[in-house]
Amino acid sequence: MSEERFILDVIEEANAKRRLERRRFMRMAGGAAVAAGGLSMLAACNDDDDDPVVTPTPTPTATTGVSEVDVLNFALQLEYLEANFYSYAAFGTPISSTLTAGVGTQGSVVLPSGTATAGRPRQVQFTDPVVAQYAREIAYDEIAHVTYLRNAIGATAAAAQPAINISGDATGSFTVAARASGVVASTATFDPYASDEAFLLGAFIFEDVGVTAYMGGVQLLSTPALIEAAAGIHAAEAYHAGLIRTVLYRKGLSNQSLITATGQISAARDTLDGTANTGLLNQGSSRDQGIVGATNAISNIVPTDANGIAFVRSPSQVLNIVYLNGAAGTSSGGFFPAGINGAVRTTA
Repeated sequence: MSEERFILDVIEEANAKRRLERRRFMRMAGGAAVAAGGLSMLAACNDDDDDPVVTPTPTPTATTGVSEVDVLNFALQLEYLEANFYSYAAFGTPISSTLTAGVGTQGSVVLPSGTATAGRPRQVQFTDPVVAQYAREIAYDEIAHVTYLRNAIGATAAAAQPAINISGDATGSFTVAARASGVVASTATFDPYASDEAFLLGAFIFEDVGVTAYMGGVQLLSTPALIEAAAGIHAAEAYHAGLIRTVLYRKGLSNQSLITATGQISAARDTLDGTANTGLLNQGSSRDQGIVGATNAISNIVPTDANGIAFVRSPSQVLNIVYLNGAAGTSSGGFFPAGINGAVRTTA
């Protein structure tokens, strides 16, 4: 046998052994243990081109009793919010009713009190075709995230869509957030469906939060298949956030109010999430950032620390923001007027 043939045989034997070991591991391993309230998602792991897709089985952790179903359902609740916002903005409709049933109290997108139509979520009449295309792309991605997570969790365990308030009237959560942050006056209304710029600011509220939430999930995982899936969804959210920040910055060059508004929103999120991150990255309490640098002379498309690293949020901090309430023990409010479904639903 030639030396070249011998080397090729050794490589093929090693590859075959690797495939066998990975298949055996995925059939027996089950889900990875995660920290209480951590955010993660199951992966559909395609081992090699000739192997079937295998999904690890969610299991409770040994110390906390919080299962992967619990943390997947937490992620699903956030995806319901994003998917409905983008679906209304891009298409004028909520997500399909086939994607909303499940365990817990099922709700719908909340209409303003006292009216059946005025101020409700609606399609944005985009004037910039590029922004319109971006809105449609992100909407499809977020709906796909809802579909994927529901399939990964399973029909008997997936949490139902809760009541969601994304209306554009004076009592809507966007208005509450905009007033609290100073984006609009205390008696003014913020309607994210009124214009391209308003839509981008509404999206800015969500996207950065989604990125920090999923980044928090990635560092809690130990199973390679789960890490790969978590990193994949985190990357998609990061692409969305970077895109929104980029378009806002470009439009902000000729409309300074957009740059000011992103700074006000980021400061409000910092106030709501409250707790300093004293974990591995130790990034301090004031981490959220607008779309310009400290000197206003450079862009700030990626909000990072001095090491160029993005920051993370705990599930409790995420809930503080979407509930629009920084207090501990909060279980409803803001964009989720009746709270979310699932085990992870109250701020710490």
